Amino acid sequence: MKVTGNNSNEENSKTPLNFIEVMIERDLGNGLHDEVITRFPPEPNGYLHIGHAKAISLSFGLAQQYKGKCNLRFDDTNPVTEEDEYVQAIKKDISWLGFKWASEHYASDYFDQLYEWAIKLIKKGKAYVDDQAAEEIAATRGTPTRPGKESPYRNRSVEENLRLIEAMKNGEYEDGERVLRAKIDMASPNMHMRDPAMYRIKKASHHRTGDTWCIYPMYDFAHGQSDYIEGITHSLCTLEFEVHRPLYDWFLDQILDDPGGYRPRQTEFARLNLNYTIMSKRKLLQLVEEKYVSGWDDPRMPTISGMRRRGYTPASIRNFSEKVGIAKRNNIIDVALLEHSVREDLNRVAQRAFAVLDPVKVVLTNYPEDKEEEMAAVNNPEDETAGKRPIKFSRELYIERDDFMEDPPKKFFRLGPGRMVRLKYGYIIKCIDYIKDESGKITELHCEYIPESRSGSDTSGIKVKGTIHWLAVRHAVSAEVRMYDRLFNDEDPAGHKDKDFLEFLNPDSLKVIKHAFVEDRLKHAKPLDHFQFERKGYFNADYDATPENPVFNLTVTLRDSWAKLSGKN
Repeated sequence: MKVTGNNSNEENSKTPLNFIEVMIERDLGNGLHDEVITRFPPEPNGYLHIGHAKAISLSFGLAQQYKGKCNLRFDDTNPVTEEDEYVQAIKKDISWLGFKWASEHYASDYFDQLYEWAIKLIKKGKAYVDDQAAEEIAATRGTPTRPGKESPYRNRSVEENLRLIEAMKNGEYEDGERVLRAKIDMASPNMHMRDPAMYRIKKASHHRTGDTWCIYPMYDFAHGQSDYIEGITHSLCTLEFEVHRPLYDWFLDQILDDPGGYRPRQTEFARLNLNYTIMSKRKLLQLVEEKYVSGWDDPRMPTISGMRRRGYTPASIRNFSEKVGIAKRNNIIDVALLEHSVREDLNRVAQRAFAVLDPVKVVLTNYPEDKEEEMAAVNNPEDETAGKRPIKFSRELYIERDDFMEDPPKKFFRLGPGRMVRLKYGYIIKCIDYIKDESGKITELHCEYIPESRSGSDTSGIKVKGTIHWLAVRHAVSAEVRMYDRLFNDEDPAGHKDKDFLEFLNPDSLKVIKHAFVEDRLKHAKPLDHFQFERKGYFNADYDATPENPVFNLTVTLRDSWAKLSGKN
């Protein structure tokens, strides 16, 4: 999958084509299509997640690559679970990822046409109204090795079926009382071909059509026909829809007046499966409704809105989708690859900043009390155009508590009694004393600075192995820092038949630091502004942040800390 905006792959001749690209190039070469038209068809019953991001990148990317079009079509055929909130969130997520749809459609746009086609199938003797309850229908479907049992209503006359479907449409029956089924083959080895439902009764208000309809088409009856109406050339679905393809084609066979003319083609690819992650919308909704997370955009959620709030960038998600590639077999991708993608992108674009998350005060006893200096700090060593920023230096500083040890081991190169360390962009300092409170906690370090050791003009001749970051007390700004981690502590939280996925929630997935300190300029950070807190990780300003109360989210650590815990690498 290569988003090039090129109508051929000449520029990418060194990169092997995936099987979908091979198919598209063959279709274009054979003159089967003049233009590639794809679609992304989400159901608006929840927020998009990282799995959808792969499908979005594929469908939109291929359309861009071959100078075609990609439509956004909402599969809104179930009024009970669908809401306009989800429609708006989906559009926002796709736009944020950097994609534009050629046109916006809804399955509900086609309700009249779909109903006409249902009538056509009834008149052809290919559909009938069944009075059986859903449980009865399920019980008579059979098994993959045992044929199903035909409904006692299967051979109703065309006239009776037309009368009943009209009565269903007019609201004369209650939910579940009747259903329209296709008449195909109850002995088919493909369970989806055993007289599948086409329409069901749902007396619920639809987010677009209101109460105009009380019967709604099933996904399988709406999908292929919607593709056909929109002129879709390549209908890309994930592998679980492979067994639906014969039904997709069967419905098209019934409605097309010219079977040899244009028709869309469904092709399947492997869905994205990430370890330590839940992708089920139903389970994600459960996390939200039962308040295990703060909402769909909780930074621990695999939703695109959650990842955006956590600090992931559109480029990092698109690059991740590119690295995963397109396959015909399902497999599980290590979430570390996703985390690597955002590290890689943020390393290039994020400004550097000092932040002290667990502060201890340092007093430079030989530094003048009324003196203040300005140090020049590099904004981003990966970007020469990013320039430098000023950092104030004075007598009292904050450093990280774990940058000091009373009895440091041999390879500890930070501060300890009598030890020296360099303050980044500042001076070399030496610890001469420290103060504890009654509990034994260190509350203050007394150090001396070496005046000749200022960074950039060091004439002291002193060499130290350790360099630490710091903040001047009088210029440090108090901030809340939310330390996010993986939501689950099991590689496959939904894969245990004898346990609920909630049992694998990571109790340490969020730790809130109320009184961290950051550079004073960061109080003006806007939501989603990215920073690398030096030696700590990548962070971004949260939606809750204000100049009076800055709030930052941990996007990802500088290195994969889970690799150590799991014994990897």
